[in-house]
Amino acid sequence: MSSQIRFILALHNHQPVGNFDGVIEQSYQDSYLPFLDIFEQYESLRIALHTSGCLMEWLDANHPEYVDRLAGLVASGRIEIVGGPFYEPILTMIPSRDRIGQIRAYSDWLEQRLGAKVRGMWMPERVWEQSLAADLASAGMQYTMLDDFHFKNAGLEPDALHGYYVTEDDGRILSIFPGSEVMRYLIPFAAPQETIHTLGEIAARHPNSIVTFADDGEKFGSWPDTKQHVYDDGWLRRFFDLLQQNQDWIKLTTPSEALEAVAPRDKIYLPEGSYREMTEWVLPAARQNQYEDLHHELEANGWWEKVAPYVRGGYWRNFKVKYPEANEMYSRMMQVSERLEQARRDGAEGEAFDNAQRELFRAQCNCSYWHGAFGGIYLPHLRNAVYNHLIAADNLLDQAQHQSESFVDVTSKDFNFDARREVCLANDKLIALAAPASGGMLYELDLRSICLNLLATLARRPEAYHRKVLAGASQHQGSAASIHDRVVFKQEGLDRRVVYDRHMRKSMIDHFYANDVNPANVASGKAQELGDFVTGAYEAVVRSKADRIQLQMIRTGTVDGQSIKITKGITLNAGESRVEIAYLIEGLPADRTFHFAPEFNFAALPAGAEDRYFYDADRTRHGHLGTQLDWATCTSIGMCDEWLGLDANFSFNQPTGLWTYPIESVSQSEGGFELVHQSLVVQPHWHINGQNNGAWSATMVLEFDTSMAENRRREAEAVAAN
Repeated sequence: MSSQIRFILALHNHQPVGNFDGVIEQSYQDSYLPFLDIFEQYESLRIALHTSGCLMEWLDANHPEYVDRLAGLVASGRIEIVGGPFYEPILTMIPSRDRIGQIRAYSDWLEQRLGAKVRGMWMPERVWEQSLAADLASAGMQYTMLDDFHFKNAGLEPDALHGYYVTEDDGRILSIFPGSEVMRYLIPFAAPQETIHTLGEIAARHPNSIVTFADDGEKFGSWPDTKQHVYDDGWLRRFFDLLQQNQDWIKLTTPSEALEAVAPRDKIYLPEGSYREMTEWVLPAARQNQYEDLHHELEANGWWEKVAPYVRGGYWRNFKVKYPEANEMYSRMMQVSERLEQARRDGAEGEAFDNAQRELFRAQCNCSYWHGAFGGIYLPHLRNAVYNHLIAADNLLDQAQHQSESFVDVTSKDFNFDARREVCLANDKLIALAAPASGGMLYELDLRSICLNLLATLARRPEAYHRKVLAGASQHQGSAASIHDRVVFKQEGLDRRVVYDRHMRKSMIDHFYANDVNPANVASGKAQELGDFVTGAYEAVVRSKADRIQLQMIRTGTVDGQSIKITKGITLNAGESRVEIAYLIEGLPADRTFHFAPEFNFAALPAGAEDRYFYDADRTRHGHLGTQLDWATCTSIGMCDEWLGLDANFSFNQPTGLWTYPIESVSQSEGGFELVHQSLVVQPHWHINGQNNGAWSATMVLEFDTSMAENRRREAEAVAAN
């Protein structure tokens, strides 16, 4: 082979903030460690490696010997460390100040721990907007890597993608390498010789060009079936053997070396986008299926390759529309970021302030904010992690700003960027956010002592892959199929569990049902709604005292043709870990009975575990937290999670009937289709009429005891101190 080619092999290793230690450890054993073990033996080969900061911190704490080995390979020039934002946020999702702050913070960490001079960065999920170029350059980055899909969307031909380009924003220059989609699907799924053959074809047509492979390191062992394929069956050794044997014409290089040795092909301005699959996942479910059907139709007719360069999917930011819960996390993150920036302007500094900044950065990790084959919005533990770090940041800012030990506060503004005002009630124990214009729902409830949002819920909605579930098509694509092509069912009967919600699964959702409604229909979402209060707009009035704040929400609507008025209130008192909820319903006729059933959802309290259970007023247990209860009358119900260290009691001044049932979604992960517990519903219900001057009222109290968790934390701190 006379024609030479430069080949960049860039790996991206990442684990989300909040992922389970056991899952990360398994990826370490299956992927990160065996890859390094084999790579070290091929002393003439060089690669680029990006490890997200959240994973790197875990590795440094749990396997520092691995990080030491990386440092040695950096020192010997065999690995170029690729930087990036510390905790792997989608950069278009966070303020410019946080983009630059995250990138600089991680570059500093990598230099101190690994001795790495960081010149370029990994673009999380390759989500790009042209305005990012200026921020990356301001953070000290000279290059990044995107998919060739971005360049094709800018009008470039495939043969123009064997090299790198420069771009600019606001006069600041950045180089961009186009990662090859062909290589992404060849490595490691096809035989190693196919990659060599493809490189040979490119070298023959484009001597001395650059081909970039930039993709997930987890596909070398952690993706389903790849450990056997890559290591046990010897794929990686054969691949490295071939690269070593063909070094006379394949020059394995690093991005920085390529920048020094080869001039850019040209200047380019890229449209917003991500990798191809991501732009499909963000589309509404129906459109996504239409896109897929059209793709297959055009492919069958031989037209797809001709039209593909002109076909684009959706826009990443619309995940915040497709999943309103993603927008809730985003807007809460923005709330904390703005508060932290204001504290900085006011002169806040010190350890508490610095730690608050780090907690905010951790909460910006991208995985919980979207969904596809990898995105984790359907995974409760990842959503919980986002809120855990946001609430921790709020607590630390209170400390940095010397907030009094006992206080109440209320703020009303458009927190979630929908052109309507929300209300935030806070004291030293709790933070509660309500949306008067959206059914008067309580959509966030934070327990500050354990940094937990009890309303980090997720509604069930259509997904494009549900048509595969409903068809019951179970198949396995064979050994080491690409994650995008697998159709695997992790449970039986999922086609019968596909249910869609008509409203957000939050709290204080005001339902009116038929007097003889079947509880099973309520739980399945089939019960007919007789009122217009579930999503109707409420007016808001805030009342405050020095040690007490109350939000009142008022709406006049109709129930089965009858005009009635609901006034409901949320009250917090300073120093108390309890929420008082009051309802007053007026305009009720004396000769008719209405079935009123306000809905309350609770996230982070999973089903199926014996140490997570319901109990009654006598503390008698009534099953795990996924149990469907139908009590004829009660005055309280308790929910205890001994593992979490939380005991929540819900009491009613009016004896009530009570339903409980779980909310479970059918979703897709790397391993296949599965049922995921999202929240539990506690729904008191009364048959009410207007015999008391046309009015009915009730008061409910949610009280939280986190002493179990706090005692454990104190014990752990004492052990650590000794």
